[in-house]
Amino acid sequence: MDLTHITTRAQLQAAIEAFEGCTLKASAKRMVFADGDPNSRIVLIGEAPGAQEDEVGKPFVGRSGQLLDKMLADIGLSRTTAGKGGVYITNTVFWRPPDNRTPTAAEILSCRPFLLKHLELVQPKIIVMVGGTAVKAVLQTKEGIGQFRNRWLEFDVPNVGKVPTLATFHPAYLLRNPPAKKDAWADLQMLREKAEELGLLPTQATAA
Repeated sequence: MDLTHITTRAQLQAAIEAFEGCTLKASAKRMVFADGDPNSRIVLIGEAPGAQEDEVGKPFVGRSGQLLDKMLADIGLSRTTAGKGGVYITNTVFWRPPDNRTPTAAEILSCRPFLLKHLELVQPKIIVMVGGTAVKAVLQTKEGIGQFRNRWLEFDVPNVGKVPTLATFHPAYLLRNPPAKKDAWADLQMLREKAEELGLLPTQATAA
């Protein structure tokens, strides 16, 4: 897939809207592109839209999205903030899988060129893979999230270079398994420290 002609997010969004190569599109109500500050240098990549995301057209708007917003707020980050302290959120696939099932490897692969182009356009300084499916999709691995958590990885973004990349649990998993919130909090502390180191947090957040 040649996306070299795409130089803006609007062009990319239009290209995804017109794309017929992902079978998920046939059963979804709408394409879910992204949310948050497009100028943010912190990009979160989730799994796939759910029922509420399919209705609204934005990622992470259901219960898991509310938990994600709270988790981010605890370290001075928000999708509603522009500039320092803001985040940008997208998914590995852009349409809701039927019955909220996990997207297949083929579905993820069909959307991957768009995901890579998305990252190239946003030029992140930090990438956070939210959940095991995002880890497998981004890193193209079959290993579980446990193999990648609690350490900084590097992901090579086309025409950007190696970007510090962190894996953490999906909020939906944390809602089902509250004891894992302790581990997720450790991930958030790593994210906060890296964001502070790179000058991506507002002054009041770094001083808190």
